[in-house]
Order: sequence, then structure tokens, then C-alpha cells
Amino acid sequence: MTHIEVTVDGTVYEDDVEPRLLLAHYLRDRLGLTGTPIGCDTSTCGACTVDLDGATAKSCSVPAVQADGCAVTTVQGLPEYGAWTPLQRAFHERHALQCGCCTPGMIMAARDLLRENPHPTSEEVRGALEGNLCRCTGYQSIVHAVLAAAGRQDGPGPGDPAADASGAQVTEEVRA
Repeated sequence: MTHIEVTVDGTVYEDDVEPRLLLAHYLRDRLGLTGTPIGCDTSTCGACTVDLDGATAKSCSVPAVQADGCAVTTVQGLPEYGAWTPLQRAFHERHALQCGCCTPGMIMAARDLLRENPHPTSEEVRGALEGNLCRCTGYQSIVHAVLAAAGRQDGPGPGDPAADASGAQVTEEVRA
């Protein structure tokens, strides 16, 4: 067992952990923070993305012992004073999720992009989300949500004329 001290979403935790315990399992199983899903266990999908000392990390590939002395922010640590962040609201308003499995990782990766580049182009958004897979949405709504959170109105949203009569967004198929 290895003793670690890690700050997760602003709370300091001290634990003894097996050296092979992954950060994703530590967050979910030890701390009960199930908002960080495990989508693949191979670091392929990005669903488990967290902020580790200011940079995104796929928590299913990081041993918990490597987080010793670090600050970890999960999607559950993002709400500001109990309210969604502009990015979380944009995901909701732009229908940028369906099953929700990829959403925490997408939000964390987009957050990292917007921290470094507050006014990205749609191509820069696609590039930043390249390591995160979505099996449901086709990515276009996700790109629109990130652009909306950045204050750009580069895509249709609720009430926009680019939506069809049912209110669904009319989009082209885009691969991230």
C-alpha cells in the first residue's frame, strides 16, 4: 500500500492505495464520484477525462499514486455555486449529449481548450476533442455547444432558423 494525499474537487483526501489502482477507480470506488465514467478501460474513448493539476488526463490510464500531491477536478467539481457552468449549460441547450457516457470527458476536454483558447474555430474544437469518442451524436452538436460557450454563434441552436419544423437541428455529418 502507498499513502497518497490528493485534492479532488476542492476536498483533500488521504488514503492508502494499491500502487496499481487507477485514478478512475479511486474516484469512483473509493470517493463515490461516479460522474467520471469508465467507458473503455484503455484510454481510447476519453469518457474518464479529468483535470489533473491544470491539464486533462484520462483517469483510466493514470495510477492513483501519480495523483499524490495533485489537484484533480472532475465534472462533478465544475458547477459554480451549485449552478452549471456556461459550458455545461451550452451542452444542455445545444443538445450535445444523448446517452451521456462521453459527456463528462467531452466537457472536461472542451474546458481545457477554452482555458487555452477562449475563442476557438470549429476546426480547433474538433481537434481538441479528437481524443474523445461519442457513439451517439455525430459530434456536430458538441462542436456547436463548445462554440456557444465561447460566445460564438457558429451553429444552430434552439430557435435558430437552421432547425427544421420539428425543432431538431439540421446538421451535416461531421467526424471529430
